[in-house]
Amino acid sequence: MKNLMKFIAVVLFVGITASVSAQAPKFGHIDLQALIQVMPERAVAETEFNKFQGDLEEVFGELQKNLQTAMTEFETMGDDVSDIKKNAKVEEIQGMQQRIQNYQQTAQQQLQEKQAELLQPVFDKAEKAIEEVAKAQGLIYVFDIGTKVVLYKSNESMDVLPLVKTNLGIQ
Repeated sequence: MKNLMKFIAVVLFVGITASVSAQAPKFGHIDLQALIQVMPERAVAETEFNKFQGDLEEVFGELQKNLQTAMTEFETMGDDVSDIKKNAKVEEIQGMQQRIQNYQQTAQQQLQEKQAELLQPVFDKAEKAIEEVAKAQGLIYVFDIGTKVVLYKSNESMDVLPLVKTNLGIQ
């Protein structure tokens, strides 16, 4: 009886082990940038970003125009203008140049922040759709092949891009 119990335990163990090892892990891959490029939300974000960038460039153009005007005024000052006025104009020009430089740095930072703010919801939506497809397909990993971090991709790896596009309603 004891031997029969041991035999049953061994058979069950071997059966469970065999069924677990028979299920090969499933991997998937996607080009995340290719997905983002076809998402309509990206186009909306890009339009809003371009408008924001245009507004910043408009202000920058006005600052440069004011600087150019001040420089022209300085250049046209005659010899009869006092050194006090000339020095004041030089200080004004230097101040304008400093403000332009500060504006460029601030504008660059604002552009980066705006881009992140606008694109984060797009990436979040894409990642959620990838997660839903991966779970539905029983995948344990999905690699982003667009980053070139994956050094090898087997044909057994499932390309989930078409499924994710379908999940998002994109043709």
